Amino acid sequence: MPETPEDRARKTIDGLLKAAGWTLQDRDSVNLKAGRGVAIRGFPLKFGHGFADYLLYVDGRAAGVVEAKKEEETLTTYEIQTAKYSEGLPEGLNAHYRPLPFCYQSTGIETRFTNLLDPDPRSRQVFAFHRPETLAEWLEDEERASSSILRARLRAMPSLAGEGLRAIQVRAIQKLEESLAASRPRALIQMASGAGKTFTACNFSYRLIKHAGARRILFLVDRNTLGEQTLREFQAFETPDEHRKFVELYNVQHMQSNRLDGVSKVCITTIQRLYSMLKGEEEYDTGNEERSMYTAAQVFQQPVPVTYNPALPIETFDFIVTDECHRSIYNLWRQVLEYFDAFIIGLTATPSKQTLGFFNQNLVTEYSHGEAVADGVNVDFDVYRIRTEIGERGSRVEAGFYVDKRDRQSRRVRWEQLDQDFTYGSEQLDRDVVAPDQIRTVVRTFKEKLFTEIFPGRTHVPKTLIFAKDDSHAEDIVNIVREEFGKGNDFCQKITYRTNVARVVTKKVGADGQEIEEVTYRSSGLDPEDLLSSFRNSYNPRVVVTVDKIATGTDVRPLEIVFFMRSVASRNFFEQMKGRGARVVSDTDLVAVTPDAPSKTHFVIVDAVGVCEHALSETYSLERKRTVSFEKLIEAVGFGNREPDVLLSLTSRLARLEHRLTKEDRQLVEQLNGGSPLPPSRPPS
Repeated sequence: MPETPEDRARKTIDGLLKAAGWTLQDRDSVNLKAGRGVAIRGFPLKFGHGFADYLLYVDGRAAGVVEAKKEEETLTTYEIQTAKYSEGLPEGLNAHYRPLPFCYQSTGIETRFTNLLDPDPRSRQVFAFHRPETLAEWLEDEERASSSILRARLRAMPSLAGEGLRAIQVRAIQKLEESLAASRPRALIQMASGAGKTFTACNFSYRLIKHAGARRILFLVDRNTLGEQTLREFQAFETPDEHRKFVELYNVQHMQSNRLDGVSKVCITTIQRLYSMLKGEEEYDTGNEERSMYTAAQVFQQPVPVTYNPALPIETFDFIVTDECHRSIYNLWRQVLEYFDAFIIGLTATPSKQTLGFFNQNLVTEYSHGEAVADGVNVDFDVYRIRTEIGERGSRVEAGFYVDKRDRQSRRVRWEQLDQDFTYGSEQLDRDVVAPDQIRTVVRTFKEKLFTEIFPGRTHVPKTLIFAKDDSHAEDIVNIVREEFGKGNDFCQKITYRTNVARVVTKKVGADGQEIEEVTYRSSGLDPEDLLSSFRNSYNPRVVVTVDKIATGTDVRPLEIVFFMRSVASRNFFEQMKGRGARVVSDTDLVAVTPDAPSKTHFVIVDAVGVCEHALSETYSLERKRTVSFEKLIEAVGFGNREPDVLLSLTSRLARLEHRLTKEDRQLVEQLNGGSPLPPSRPPS
């Protein structure tokens, strides 16, 4: 007799149940003591209720049913039928609850699950079946099983006191908890860079663990460096009610291996490692976690395949927090996220359409750059444009001229005569064509204008971050910056994915008798984190050149110049790169690394490639009336002018002025203001 689509579906379902730890039995050979979970095929129910395709027993008592359907069936159609089966258990059979609380519909390809113990039970799609141990835990205390279910506890969260939180952070947590109480599976929090997203996450993670009984929270980061930064945030976080360190109460694991710590309440990792764990790999090279998903996503053109892994069941995490992850995790990598039966919470400064779509348009909080500047959470920025003809239009090399040919990987240089004219565009510059004079012109112009136009009156080079096109381009920039500023190695450093790789040059004589240089690489022992810490906390380096290692999430508060010597294709990535300069810093911390910078009132984007002129930017400087004096702006508003550009410019000027006010200035303003105090000069972090 040929195999039917229903038969094929049942075979697949059998495999899924076995993988999840269920013992499969037929109706005529039942042994309920064969395991904690027993799935009985084709179980006859009481009259009028038909047969359950699978009746699920947990610890010797009936607990749920599975309705099997062929692959092309739509499962929500059969939810009522499954509920009918859950009510049809014959009298006299032992059951945890009547009707049976756990209802599944499955084709073997798609599975839906309804927990009747949930408030307002609603079916949801799950990757596979839950383990018997999980259902047993949900049923552990019969008298209060409904109140021990996560979704019920989410509806009984205590009010948020808001101690030590900014208003936007309070709003974000409250709106998130409202979304979770409504059982919305995904929620997105948008907060401008520097507004304290990770600190907010520490607070709501604590509340979810303590008050909602979350067993484990997964914290996904873009790369390993940001995982270390997140770990430090959790280690420093003091709980608002008990006033104890979070890590004194709960274990936090920053995953450096593929072994999950069973007692950890918070696990921090990248999606690359998580995928490796799902594939069953014993180890994963930490070096693969150093490249941002903004570039790593280019490796995967198709969604990554995911299959069930019994060592990492779907109920491993109750919540997944995605922190500033590239949008590729919501398309190419989304199966890794959707594998787990967990609420997904997104944190971002720059949501894309793909991100909003993945989170079902459930944007619970919005907090723009302009609002952050007005609140003193961010500083505003100016754009300083540097143009070179070769950078704008490219150039042409006539045939017959000897040109410098460099191998992109080894950087070995040889001279070669062209046999035909070679024309290149600006987009090929520093990738296919190296033009050191163009780099030198940009750097020299930057040096000449730095203390007269960009930061007039300064004598110390502000902390500057330069974005290069690739590692080789970064190497050229570092050498030219040191030469043009007449400084040593400490002044300008490269922090890229090859920072800890030393370049070894060996000179040899080629077959034509010409001297050539061979370049090899070996470990230098340099730790990028040490360099980054020095950039953040020490006088040197003054200038750091990177490709994208410091492009997202990395916190360097004293940074005052963000310098683009590369273009950017991604709107979100561009906003992330810009956001590195927006962070506020205390006057004490700033002066410690930049002695002649009394306060950080703004940062400057130096644009050498026209990236700010493209339609990429979503956040703009609030300053729209640069040639109008502060007094004129005040006067215009006083006489009723409400033009948006006037109000935005005044907001920017007031925000910058607020960062410069001394204690004495504030007291004087308070006196002139009839005794009404100004808001504090720095919001809580």
